[in-house]
Amino acid sequence: MPVIGWHASHEQIPPSRLLTDVRHAQDAGFGAVWSSDHFSPWSVRQGESGFAFSWLGAAMATTTLPFGVVNAPGQRYHPAIVAQALATLAEMFPRRLSVAFGSGEFSNEHVTGEPWPDKATRNARLRECVDVVRALLTGDEVTHHGLVHVDRARLWTLPEQPPRLLATAVSAATARWAAEWAEGLVTIWQPADTLRGIVEAFRENGGDGKPLALQVHLSWAPDEEEALRIAHEQWRTNVFEAPLCWDIATPEEFDQAAKHVRPEDMHGGVLIAADPKRFTEWLHEAADLGFDEIYLHHVGQEQRAFLDCFGEHVLPAVRA
Repeated sequence: MPVIGWHASHEQIPPSRLLTDVRHAQDAGFGAVWSSDHFSPWSVRQGESGFAFSWLGAAMATTTLPFGVVNAPGQRYHPAIVAQALATLAEMFPRRLSVAFGSGEFSNEHVTGEPWPDKATRNARLRECVDVVRALLTGDEVTHHGLVHVDRARLWTLPEQPPRLLATAVSAATARWAAEWAEGLVTIWQPADTLRGIVEAFRENGGDGKPLALQVHLSWAPDEEEALRIAHEQWRTNVFEAPLCWDIATPEEFDQAAKHVRPEDMHGGVLIAADPKRFTEWLHEAADLGFDEIYLHHVGQEQRAFLDCFGEHVLPAVRA
């Protein structure tokens, strides 16, 4: 069965409380952690956005779990700085770090004041950044001039083993492209046929044998109406498909776009239930599709009851 991990949502929870939550997740039996990396939340209601790399150092120092983080190099982050951050974490915490690269969202990247490129240009920029990061992590001195510029960069502190460099993808087309350069793939919960197409596209174009990870947005509460209320209150700005979700600039604009999202609309992108058995069934379905790692994101701001419930009822059932 796959590794079942917990997702740390910096957009919703202060980093100090996420530190308490991640230790509780380890105690509850979760086997890994994934971290978001945002400059701003998706909604004013979410109301947080700590710096992921600062938090990762503290979280990895106070747990023993493997960690991953999403990252979009090229605009908000220069790839040499990303490489240095990853190298430092991997040197301190050997064989425990992964990063999943994506082309980014305007809501995080507009802070630089640079124009927001089209998707094809963002993908090309990302590919350049991955090459720069990979070369730096192997100890090379890098000079590069393209969509990003690097001048005689070299990392003086290197880990014994570089972190895994994965890709994010929500479509078969992106998964097929990512298979050419990524060491693994991270995607999000979608209908089974869509996920099957993403997995097949990645495997057929060079990704066969590489790890596959799935992020699952869910809402659990002892009462199903409460679970639905939590999902709608916290996550209704996250129901928009690409390219809309890539191109909105601010939390206020996301809230405006979500004014007409109804509670019943939440079932498309969030698994909502009160019975832990339903989540066990969904996770078995995901495992059957071939995912090696599954990261659970309870979209509520309070995590302890969710972690306790899933640690007692869902994780043992999935592993069995």
